[in-house]
Amino acid sequence: MEKRVRTDRPREVLREDYRPFWTAIALGRSSGDAAVEAGVSPSVGVRWFRRAGGMPPTHLSRSSKPRSERYLSFAEREEIAILRAQGHGVRAIARQLGRPPCTISRELRRNVARRHGAPEYRATTAQWHADQSARRPKFAKLAINPTLRDYVQDRLAGMIAKPDGALLVGPKVVWKGRRAVHRQNRRWATAWSPEQISRRLRLDFPEDETMRISHEAIYQALYVQGRGALRRELTACLRTGRALRMPRARARKGRSFIPSEIMISQRPAEAADRAVPGHWEGDLIMGLGSSAIGTLVERTSRFTILLHLPRMTGQEQDARVKNGPALAGHGAEAVRDAITRAIFTMPERLRRSLTWDQGAELAQHARLKIDAGVQVYFCDPHSPWQRGTNENTNGLLRQYFPKGTDLSMHDADDLEAVALALNTRPRKTLGWKTPAETLDELLRVSDTRSVATSG
Repeated sequence: MEKRVRTDRPREVLREDYRPFWTAIALGRSSGDAAVEAGVSPSVGVRWFRRAGGMPPTHLSRSSKPRSERYLSFAEREEIAILRAQGHGVRAIARQLGRPPCTISRELRRNVARRHGAPEYRATTAQWHADQSARRPKFAKLAINPTLRDYVQDRLAGMIAKPDGALLVGPKVVWKGRRAVHRQNRRWATAWSPEQISRRLRLDFPEDETMRISHEAIYQALYVQGRGALRRELTACLRTGRALRMPRARARKGRSFIPSEIMISQRPAEAADRAVPGHWEGDLIMGLGSSAIGTLVERTSRFTILLHLPRMTGQEQDARVKNGPALAGHGAEAVRDAITRAIFTMPERLRRSLTWDQGAELAQHARLKIDAGVQVYFCDPHSPWQRGTNENTNGLLRQYFPKGTDLSMHDADDLEAVALALNTRPRKTLGWKTPAETLDELLRVSDTRSVATSG
């Protein structure tokens, strides 16, 4: 059997291939979407992202200097390969590219493919050779300074101790190379943040300049394994427990079902100054076993409506249906129906807008607008202060519905009684009037103005 011989070097990933990928990652794209933009398969993009620890190579980071024009680009090397194949000489190629002849001569001498037969110039092979020659490996500070490395590692992943000095092991947790799972045991450690470690070094070693490192260098040592300093499993000791670096733009990314046209920035100005009633804020308060109660608060009067969200029949017995309704009672369909029933009892002039957070329970906001006749707006991600009235009311409601209790035990009559208690409680912000009195007064003023206008 004749042995097959490979006729060319395997396709190597070039720097130009990485650039569009990491540019898309910095804009908040997922690894798969960024890979498609870079012209590779989604699985390759996921592999690139995980192998780099979620951090772009230093020459592609935003702080890196742009590549000098004195170096040939991949496009120029492709042009050299085409002109060389057409039989053009060194000086003709140099004139075509606007480069000195010595640059072209040196390129053809250094970066040709020599593995099989006569030397042959190929753009991909030449670019691979150039990338290898351009590398300037630099040892990480933690890799060459064992004292500094021990200090960082002890503050990050050292064992905690009891008051008598005895070490405490804590729960046994196996690191799986993934982010720490919510509501499961995590590794107990001293768990200083990289910034705390970096700042403390100046206090503990004021005279020793070798004991200095930035917090970003510690993150790189954790996430980029090629740095050869800290083991990746020590990421479990970070606050987030992330095994990969999360791009900041991706962390700020909102829900896919929320278009930009209904973000809070597009809400009418009359809602912000509370001059006109009818603008509401809403949210869910959660309890034990995924139980929930919906809350609606009118911004001007602080009038509160509580939404009864009972569990659906068969939550414990029936098998879950993929893409079916949420059996816990606070799925998108249940919340939409509860809001519609509650707010439809209000006069039309009190149904101007509803502001919600970016929870998936309001994914059917478009249908809600049609059914209830109220325009829905969404807050920015992780910005509860944009619904400050609702958040304050939720705090008051926790007196009746404490955290960690089963909220499904309360029926609709219980919720009406609690809402009545809040709506008949005098408020300092209302001049010691109650929300119910304030809302009635606003409605009477509105009726008087409408009669005067029509008369």
